Amino acid sequence: MKPLDGVRVVSLEQAVAAPFATRHLADLGAEVIKVERTDGGDFARDYDSSIRGGLATHFAWLNRGKQSIALDLAADDGKSVLGDLLATADVFLHNLGPGAVGRLGFDADTVRQRFPRLIVAELTGYGTAGPMSRRKAYDLLVQAEAGFVSITGSRDAPAKAGIPVADIAAGTYLLEGILAALLLRQRTDAGEHIQVSLFDALVEWMGYPIYRQLYLGSPPPRVGLGHPTVTPYDAYPTGDGTAVLIGIQNDRGWSAFARQVIERPDLVDDPRTSTNIARTENRDFVDDLIAQKTRAMTAAELGARLDAAGIPNGLVNDMAAVVEHPQLTERGRWTTIGSPVGEIAAVLPPVLSSAYSPSMGPVPALGEHTDAVLESIGRDAEERRRLRHEGTVS
Repeated sequence: MKPLDGVRVVSLEQAVAAPFATRHLADLGAEVIKVERTDGGDFARDYDSSIRGGLATHFAWLNRGKQSIALDLAADDGKSVLGDLLATADVFLHNLGPGAVGRLGFDADTVRQRFPRLIVAELTGYGTAGPMSRRKAYDLLVQAEAGFVSITGSRDAPAKAGIPVADIAAGTYLLEGILAALLLRQRTDAGEHIQVSLFDALVEWMGYPIYRQLYLGSPPPRVGLGHPTVTPYDAYPTGDGTAVLIGIQNDRGWSAFARQVIERPDLVDDPRTSTNIARTENRDFVDDLIAQKTRAMTAAELGARLDAAGIPNGLVNDMAAVVEHPQLTERGRWTTIGSPVGEIAAVLPPVLSSAYSPSMGPVPALGEHTDAVLESIGRDAEERRRLRHEGTVS
């Protein structure tokens, strides 16, 4: 038994944020019906074709375990099919452009009047009010608007994250909201309207720099791989060319590091280095001093010393090293799933349960489940043929 067995989710979704949420719902056992456009489907299907020359990486990552139905919602029959689907659904989720769902006649107020137990989950860029509510939003734009890029990067230039952090943040909070709404419905027997915006989700993640700005009057500085308020907490060179990250969170750690790793016990009481505040004020001095010592060791030697001293550390891995990482392989974190191009690799979800295993269903082809879904809402074979002939479904 899976936690969400018997829960039906109907999702008008595209790109990253909403599919991220529904993929986790599918892994938890929910029946996720992904409603796609008949003219190509979710545009994330065409972001690239990197997997065996045909499957997009984002789409494979975000859409396993779902049922794909291709539906023309501009047609009356298409709207009728969606309405019938919502009559059978527990959750209706969407992340189309501002006002798009309302123009189709499926805004939250309308559908909740028809289906009082339905949970409507709405994902927007900037919320449904305010001066930016009608503006389209993409991950990088939100990273910029939320100030994320201003504190990320080197001292000389800001940088975006290498993954879509605004999308992932919003998708995570949407998932949280849906799970909470399902629990609440068990007590009230009533649905609700959930709203999450990419902007609000990433601003929530910006809590520490926001407090610093509010109460210190300045943002944290950009320090590359370093930490703006903890020193040493950065990548340091070694003699074999491998960078090693060293993270020292308190003065006890610094004492062990100075004595056992770089063999400079005098630095424990040196006023330039005795406290984290002093070390951060003298960051360049501390970093240069440490680098002189670490360059005389291999990465393995430095790691052994750090481990012996109880100092947290890690390698600056590239993606090839992550794919081969022993912490993944030795713990059985890899599996395979089906897809339109055959079996592909997948990493198991991060939540490990003693009660159930994640569903890990296949990545669907566009419209692969159209007939089965239509049949589930009472559309017989003749009706399905008519809808296909008219181009309402595909």
